[in-house]
Amino acid sequence: MIIFDFNTQSDISNWNTINDMVMGGKSNSAFTLNDLGFGVFSGMVSLENNGGFSMVQYNFETKNVADFTKVCLRIKGDGKTYQFRIKSKASDKHSYIAAFKSETDWTTIEIAFNSMYPAFRGKTLNMPNYEGNHMEQIAFLIGNKKEESFTLVIDSIVLK
Repeated sequence: MIIFDFNTQSDISNWNTINDMVMGGKSNSAFTLNDLGFGVFSGMVSLENNGGFSMVQYNFETKNVADFTKVCLRIKGDGKTYQFRIKSKASDKHSYIAAFKSETDWTTIEIAFNSMYPAFRGKTLNMPNYEGNHMEQIAFLIGNKKEESFTLVIDSIVLK
């Protein structure tokens, strides 16, 4: 199942950035399509005013994902660590999270659903890992407890 396959005609209006400004921080980010049709999440993470994260999230209609066991991210990054996040319901407070280190060449990152742990505001919750039944939101987040610029280029997000 294809969650998103970027191309020059992609509608990215349901992709939204959220930065630590929601809690007084100074980080900033943008999500754009480049000339080749890839999604580009880029910006600057700042620790000023107790900040420290930038995120881009994609909301969509509920998908039944019970027939799948993993997500495959075709990406090219900057060597930094990011989080991939899933929400069963967009209204859930918690996300299911998996961290990955990006590579500077195109690579496919495979993340098993059952390896994604539940967390809220940086704290792991005492709940089961992602069971992979429903999905309404995915996100990429960078928050490595340091000031840094970042660029993550996304080709596709596919469930297998």
